[in-house]
Amino acid sequence: MHVLMRHTAALTLLSWAAAAQLPTPSSRAPADTIVRAVTPPRTPLPSEAQSAGVTKFSFIAYGDNRSRVDGVALQGEHGLVISSMQRTIAARSGSADPIRFVVSSGDMVVNGRDPMMWNVSYVDVVNRLTAVTGIPFFPSPGNHDVTSSADLGDTARQHGLRNYLSAFRQLIPPNGSARRLTGYPTYSFGYGNSYFIEMDSNIADDSVQFNWIRGQIAGLDRRRFPNVVIVLHHPAFSSGPHGGVTVEHSTLALRTSYLPMFRKFHVRLLLAGHEHLFEHWVERYSDGGRRYRIDQLVSGGGGAPLYAYHGEPDLRDYLRAGAADSVRLEHLVKPGPNAWDNPYHYLVVHVDGDKIRIEVIGVDFGAEFKPYRSRSADLDEIDNP
Repeated sequence: MHVLMRHTAALTLLSWAAAAQLPTPSSRAPADTIVRAVTPPRTPLPSEAQSAGVTKFSFIAYGDNRSRVDGVALQGEHGLVISSMQRTIAARSGSADPIRFVVSSGDMVVNGRDPMMWNVSYVDVVNRLTAVTGIPFFPSPGNHDVTSSADLGDTARQHGLRNYLSAFRQLIPPNGSARRLTGYPTYSFGYGNSYFIEMDSNIADDSVQFNWIRGQIAGLDRRRFPNVVIVLHHPAFSSGPHGGVTVEHSTLALRTSYLPMFRKFHVRLLLAGHEHLFEHWVERYSDGGRRYRIDQLVSGGGGAPLYAYHGEPDLRDYLRAGAADSVRLEHLVKPGPNAWDNPYHYLVVHVDGDKIRIEVIGVDFGAEFKPYRSRSADLDEIDNP
């Protein structure tokens, strides 16, 4: 890495350390404080019927923008990422491949139970996308937003979920909608030839959510929606501090229940966060004599303190369980061994028929980030870079 880039990274890391000393106003927020809603986009996403003929478009994916100044000030690093997104969206608005919306894999604030963290630090940053740029925004909850509890009745989870749903009440389908699991932050939407499911991976072992998601995919017209994309917080495989030798309960549930189901229905892409870095996994498998793949992109560079590579996960049990489908896993892109090797970033996902291309855009000191030896890759063509 260039000396100047390392110096900038060091200064950024020092700023995190300084920010960590700031007090948070959690104890000052009245218990009945309401979380402000993110402003809805000026240009909502067209209905599924209106976009039926669209086969070429792009969208942005990112995650993990929580900040050590949450509740005290606007999220600075997240703001840098949003500014870069705004420039990218504007530059491509008149092209044949415009960016239509943004999806987030969660961890918006450090403690989702604290309304001040949403109101002071988060909402106005995302309003720059929806209210200023005017683009739709579709979130999934992270463990910092609604806690990592798998118990739906857990008081802390209920408190965090109430704040989360308050923040996004004008962005996601309402309860009672065919595209929303009532009482959950889990929903879906279709655009063009692609279908998106935003799930709560904190409760990946919840049977109600599982059955709803399974029903959503099983009921799709796959001629209309050949591309199925899942947005979730927890990755099924990762090599950061949440992965490697660590197997969290959400990870285990995803490997045990969801991935076999995703193989059955030929889900195309998983977009996850949780690890504050970038990595790319591909699962290859057989079904009916044909070979398929599920790509999993871990993109947690939205502004939270950056992570580094910790080691490979032990996947022997998973591979044995998938032997009937001839499952094979490849870790195509690994994160670097130091935090400054894994800069702030976001993804531009380009859809062109059944082809998908990934573009990784680094931010701040990571402007030259090129995880594929370039900054983009066609999913159907990439091998180990």
